[in-house]
Amino acid sequence: MLPWKRVLRPLAAMLLAFAAVTAAPATAGAAAAPSSGWNNYSCKPSAAHPRPVVLVHGTFGNAVDNWLGFAPYLVHRGYCVYSLDYGQLPGVPFFHGLGPIDKSAEQLDTFVDKVLAATGASEADLVGHSQGGMMPRYYLKFLGGAEKVNALVGLAPDNHGTTLLGLTKLLPYFPGAEDLLSSATPGLADQVAGSPFLTKLNQGGDTVPGVSYTVIATKYDQVVTPYRSQFLEGSGVRNVLLQDLCPVDISEHVAIGLMDRIAFHEAANALDPAHAKRTTCASVFA
Repeated sequence: MLPWKRVLRPLAAMLLAFAAVTAAPATAGAAAAPSSGWNNYSCKPSAAHPRPVVLVHGTFGNAVDNWLGFAPYLVHRGYCVYSLDYGQLPGVPFFHGLGPIDKSAEQLDTFVDKVLAATGASEADLVGHSQGGMMPRYYLKFLGGAEKVNALVGLAPDNHGTTLLGLTKLLPYFPGAEDLLSSATPGLADQVAGSPFLTKLNQGGDTVPGVSYTVIATKYDQVVTPYRSQFLEGSGVRNVLLQDLCPVDISEHVAIGLMDRIAFHEAANALDPAHAKRTTCASVFA
């Protein structure tokens, strides 16, 4: 690579990251609380966007903080948008997604029913970050969710668990560590690659008929590793690597869900594929 290219590539990445942060506040600032834009139960889906969108936060997230960027992004584009808290542990405020994932899927089931009843829609679309992109697959596969969901979009979902850069492989060398993890934070234990939960979830195939699946991953993910384990196999699946859309996008696991407007643009394409527009580095300004 020529020296000038070595200089321009990191410079472009820095400019892109700056644009991602500065482009969002125009809408995000108006939606610092759900009542100002999303979780509005008087919202009625339009002909252009006939399905409500349910946002599913990640581990240690909650219904507000995880979506301060993406929820107003969708509301600004005419969607009815809703988000839930799930996986709460007693005595642990704000940081959710820590309870048993099968029980979290039951909470999602109840919430989707509530949204469909309020909006009058027959189906919803789901967008989840991290655990929130994986957990809904349990709902779709085992709780009848496939009849109520058109599409699932995962931003850095841990569909096949994580090795956490290999650290999870060290657990057996610390007596009692695995039992402590399972009893104290079962939602974390369920996400370790090879866990009984993930074995059940992925047995017999990654997908169910009638639902379209989109996975948007970043090669810089340091939480769900290896990053390609996020991808799904099966009919109705589209796997997207963020750097194939914009080579200088340096978002990691957290940023892809919180503020990356390139990822947001591609997620919006997945929600409305009939009117999809090509996602590029310039999509940060879209």
